Amino acid sequence: MTEYQIQANTRRCAATGRDLRPGDSIYSVLLDQAGKLVRQDYAAQAWQGPPEGAFSFWRTRVPADDQTRRPRIDDELLLDCLLRLEGQPEPERVQFRYIVALLLLRRKRLKFEDTQVAGGVETVRLRDPRNRRLHEVINPRLTDDEMAAVQDEVFRVLGWQ
Repeated sequence: MTEYQIQANTRRCAATGRDLRPGDSIYSVLLDQAGKLVRQDYAAQAWQGPPEGAFSFWRTRVPADDQTRRPRIDDELLLDCLLRLEGQPEPERVQFRYIVALLLLRRKRLKFEDTQVAGGVETVRLRDPRNRRLHEVINPRLTDDEMAAVQDEVFRVLGWQ
C-alpha cells in the first residue's frame, strides 16, 4: 500500500513561522503536491484564505498537549473529501474515498442503496438523505489490514489522530 506521507501537525504557522499554542484557533489545509496530500496549519490571524492548489481546508483549534480524548469527527469535512475525490482514478485516492464513504455510512450521514458490478469492479451506491444525492464509490477490495491502514491515514490526514 502506498503511504500518503502526511507530516504531523508541527504546531507552527505555515505563513508566519510562529509557534501555535494549545487552544489557538487555526486553519488546516490539505494540498496536493506531486500527487501527495500535504497538511499545513495557519494561525487564524495569518489566514488569507486557502492557498493555490488547496484540496481542502477547515478551521480547528490546536489541541492541548495532554489531550487524550479522540477528537470529534467532522461529517461535513468527510463529505467534502468524498466529493473532491470523485472521479479520481489513482488507487490511493480510490482507497481513501472508499474509507471516507464507509465512515459516513457508519455515522449514518449516508444511506446504503445497493451495489453494482460491471467489468469485475464493484461499486457501492450511497445516498445522502439530506439532498438525495447519489454517490457511487468503487470498492477497492481492501483486506482488513489495508482497511485499518487507510482509515489511520484518513484520521492522520484530517488531524484526528
